[in-house]
Amino acid sequence: MKLMRSAAALSLSMSVLNCLAISDSQKSYVDIMHDSIVSSQKVVMFGDNSDSTNNTAADSIKSIVERFYYDQFRHFQDPDAPYFLFLSRDSKLAMGIGGCVRMRGYFDWGGAIPAAGFVPYLIPMDPDPAKMRKFGTSPAGTCLFFRIIGQNKTLGNYSLYIEANFNGYETRDFKLKKAYATINDFTIGYAPSTFSDPAAVPPTVDAQGPNNKMSNTSVLVRWMPHVKDHWVFAVSAETPETSISADNIETKKVDEWIPDAAAFMQYEWGTTSHVRLSGIIRSLSYRDLVAAKNHYMTGWGVQLSAVGHPHPQLTLYGTANYGKGYAGLGGDLLIGTYDLVGDPLSPGKLYAPRSYGWNLGIQYNIRPNLFVSTSFSQNRYLPSHTVDPTEYRYGLFGDVNIFWNMTPRIQVGAEFDYGMRKNFNGNHRWSKRIGAMAQFSF
Repeated sequence: MKLMRSAAALSLSMSVLNCLAISDSQKSYVDIMHDSIVSSQKVVMFGDNSDSTNNTAADSIKSIVERFYYDQFRHFQDPDAPYFLFLSRDSKLAMGIGGCVRMRGYFDWGGAIPAAGFVPYLIPMDPDPAKMRKFGTSPAGTCLFFRIIGQNKTLGNYSLYIEANFNGYETRDFKLKKAYATINDFTIGYAPSTFSDPAAVPPTVDAQGPNNKMSNTSVLVRWMPHVKDHWVFAVSAETPETSISADNIETKKVDEWIPDAAAFMQYEWGTTSHVRLSGIIRSLSYRDLVAAKNHYMTGWGVQLSAVGHPHPQLTLYGTANYGKGYAGLGGDLLIGTYDLVGDPLSPGKLYAPRSYGWNLGIQYNIRPNLFVSTSFSQNRYLPSHTVDPTEYRYGLFGDVNIFWNMTPRIQVGAEFDYGMRKNFNGNHRWSKRIGAMAQFSF
C-alpha cells in the first residue's frame, strides 16, 4: 500500500508537471546552462578551404555537439560534451576526446560509514569507538572518454563511445565504465541497463546518491525507436549478473544461461523532461544440493520515473520501483545477496524476495549556473519468511546541496547527507556526512 501511494503521488505530480511544462514555452534554466556548455567548444576542421564560421557549418557543428548530449541514459555526474571537437570537411564525421577531473572530500561523525559513498546499508549499528569520525578524499569519478559520431549512406547515423573511470581499487585504478556502438535505433555493447533512468536521479555531490537508484551496466543489445515527436520505446536483451545467497552446502549457484529482458516506454518534451515506465524480467537459477535438483525461477521489476520543469527555475525528479529478485540491479540491497535468499523452513530451497524503493528531488536554479537541490529516498526489504533480527529492513537517505558552475567547464559543490539504517529487531542508527566536490571538464 505504501508503494502504491508513493507511485500514485509520483504519477499525479508528474502528470501536473507535464501539463505545466508543455504549456510553458520559456526555456528552463537547466536548458540554458546546457546551451552554454554546448556552445563552449573548440572545433578543428579537416580538409582544404573549410570555414567553420559560415551558417551551414555552424548549424552542422551545433547539431553534432547536441548529439553528444542526446542520451536517454545520461546522468548528472556524467562528463560534459568535449571541449575539442574534430570535424570532417563535410560535417558528416566528428570525433571528440574529453573527460573530467573530479575530486571529492567528506567528513563523517557519530559513526563513520566504511565507504567513500554514503550508503545507508553500511551504517554501523555498533560503531567502533576508534572509528566514530572520518575525513576522506577520493578522485573517483575522474574519467576519460572517446566518441565518434558520423553519418553513412548505408548505415545511417552511428556512434562509438568508450569511457573509463578511476573507480577501481581504492578509487585509483582505471576501470571501464561504458563501451558501446549505436547504429540508428540499435545499441550494442557495454551500456546502462534499459531498466535504469539516470536522468531522473536528483543531483548529488555524493557518488552513491539515492539509495533506490537502479544503476546496472551490462553488455546488451537494445532497440530504441522514436515514434512521432514525443514517444520513445526500448527493448533489450542484457547479460545477467545475479546476486544469489548460496552457501555451497545446501544450495549452489547455477551459471546464468538466459539473458535479462528489459523494456521501457517514455513520453518526453524538450531535451531534459520525460516520464518513463520501465520493466525487467530475470532468470534466477540455483541448485538444491539436498534434493540434487536444479531450480529455475523468475525475477522481475517495474519502475516509474520522471524529470521535468514546471517553472524555468524549478526541476522535479522522481522514481518509484518495485519487484522481486531484482535487488542486484542497484540500491542499498546491491551490497548484499538478495536476488535469491534461503527459505529457513525448507533446507536447500531459495526464493526471490520482494523489495521496493522511491526517491523525490527538487532543484531550484538561482541562476542558470547556480542551483540548490534536496532529495529524499527509501529502500525497503520485504522477505516472505522470518529473517535474522539484525537483518537490514529499510534505509533512508536525504541530502541538501548547492552547485555552482564557475565557468561552463568548472563546477564546485557542497552537500550535507543524512541517512538511517533500521533492522528487523527495531534497532536503528542515523549517520551524517558533509562533502565537497570540484570538477574540471575538458
